Amino acid sequence: MTDPDEDRPLSLREVVGSIMAALLGVQSSRNHERDFRRGSARQYIVVGLIATVIFVLVVYAAVRLILGLATG
Repeated sequence: MTDPDEDRPLSLREVVGSIMAALLGVQSSRNHERDFRRGSARQYIVVGLIATVIFVLVVYAAVRLILGLATG
C-alpha cells in the first residue's frame, strides 16, 4: 500500500526542518529519501540561502555584542 502523502510536494515546514537537520548533520535517511522524491531544488536553494543569511547576521550581531562588552 502506498502513502497518500507520497505525491504531494513538501510543505515549507518540512523543507525548513530538512534544511536545519542537514545543517546540524542529523538528517535521517528516511527524510533524506523523502526530500529527493518530493522536494524541488528551488525550495532548498531559497530556504538554504535564507538560513545562511540569518546565520551570518546572528554571528555578526554576537561578535559586535561581545566586542562592545569587551571594550567597555
